[in-house]
Amino acid sequence: MAEELVTLEKSASEKMQKTIGVLKEKLATVRAGRANPQVLDKLTVEYYGVQTPINQVGSISVPEPRMLLISVWDASVLKEVEKAILKSDLGLNPTNDGKVIRLVFPELNEERRKELVKQIRKYGEDSKIVIRNIRRDANDAAKKLKKDSVITEDELKKSEESIQKLTDARIKEIDGICAAKEKDILEI
Repeated sequence: MAEELVTLEKSASEKMQKTIGVLKEKLATVRAGRANPQVLDKLTVEYYGVQTPINQVGSISVPEPRMLLISVWDASVLKEVEKAILKSDLGLNPTNDGKVIRLVFPELNEERRKELVKQIRKYGEDSKIVIRNIRRDANDAAKKLKKDSVITEDELKKSEESIQKLTDARIKEIDGICAAKEKDILEI
C-alpha cells in the first residue's frame, strides 16, 4: 500500500482516538449520584485578573462518597469559587464556612437521571458525528490520491474498507463508553 495511505489511515486513527478522549472527559463532568472532583473541571474563577480553573486555586477532596471539600490556598478567592459553583449548571449549593467549601451531592431523582442519560446520549451522538466526519475526510483524501494517480483503484478500495473498519470499531467503543456511564447514572 502506498506510503500516503498508511499516513492517512494513521492520522484518521489518531483523530478518532482523540475524539474518544474528549468524550471521556465530557462524561467525567456529568454528575452521577456520587461526588466526583472532575465535575468542577470546567469551572473557572477570576484569580488576580486571570480566569483560573478551580482545581488550580485549591485542593479538592472527597471526604465522603457524596461530598466534595474545596480548600482554597488563598482565602480571598473563597467567595469567587462559591459564585462560580452557584452560576454553573451543576445544580449544587455550596456551603462556605469561611475556610472551606462543602458541596453535598443530593440523591438523583428519576427525572434528573433521565435528563443526564439524554445528555450522555447527546455527547455520544456528537462524538459519532465527529468520527464519521473524520472517516469522510480520510476517504476524500484517498480519492484525491487516486485522482492524482498516486494510488490504484484497488488500493483506494482497501483504504476505504480499512477506514470503515476503524470507524465501526470506534463507534462501537463510543456506544460501550456511553452505555457504561448510563448504567452508572441509572444505578440507585
